[in-house]
Amino acid sequence: MKRIVIVGATSGIGLEVARLSILAGWRVGAAGRRTEALEALRAEAPAQVEIQSMDITRDDAPELLARLTERLGGMDIYFHASGIGSRNTELRPDIEIATLRTNGEGFVRMVTAAFGYFRGHGGGRIAVISSIAGTKGLGTAPAYSATKRMQNTYIDALAQLSRMEGYGIRFTDIRPGFVATPLLAGDGHYPMLMHTEKVAARIMHVLRHPRRRVVIDRRYAVLVFFWKLIPEWLWERLKIRKND
Repeated sequence: MKRIVIVGATSGIGLEVARLSILAGWRVGAAGRRTEALEALRAEAPAQVEIQSMDITRDDAPELLARLTERLGGMDIYFHASGIGSRNTELRPDIEIATLRTNGEGFVRMVTAAFGYFRGHGGGRIAVISSIAGTKGLGTAPAYSATKRMQNTYIDALAQLSRMEGYGIRFTDIRPGFVATPLLAGDGHYPMLMHTEKVAARIMHVLRHPRRRVVIDRRYAVLVFFWKLIPEWLWERLKIRKND
């Protein structure tokens, strides 16, 4: 029976992946800030689910992750689904800094904690939700796209480190397009919006049949391919934004 720890399991993609993991018969360690949501998830399968309330921007989060992992009986997969982001063309500092703290500082805090666990336990898999926003700097969401690019690069670096040192830690970088989650609620209309259930099902397939990197879905894979071909001078002149 696989043991998966999901950080960011209280809503959106993380919650749906937790439910699919339960259906798959896996043991699930669910973590997030909202205790009530975690307790509701555990009530769906008390024998399979362990929960832990935590805030990844706090210094005690790695210790809480260790406690959750111990109660779960170990960890085979660490799945990082926690993140924030919003449109911020006015460059409000509070929004940009909060995004940096969660998607940058919090991400590094938790992924390195998971790396440390697997390094001491003969390997495992770290899977993270980044975004296609990391492909190019999006003028509508500067901190969000920058932190997603950082996540892409950070995982690349850890994958190389694991290979260099022979730790047996494998990585999966999951890059969805726009998904109908609370993250986008109240922020206008987005093109090619995907349903959470569809994205979660695709992620479960990738966790069962691991890949190093995946863009969800095929439409966004094509979009990202062409984004990469656009030269800088032209990209800066494009109006890449959601439909208001």
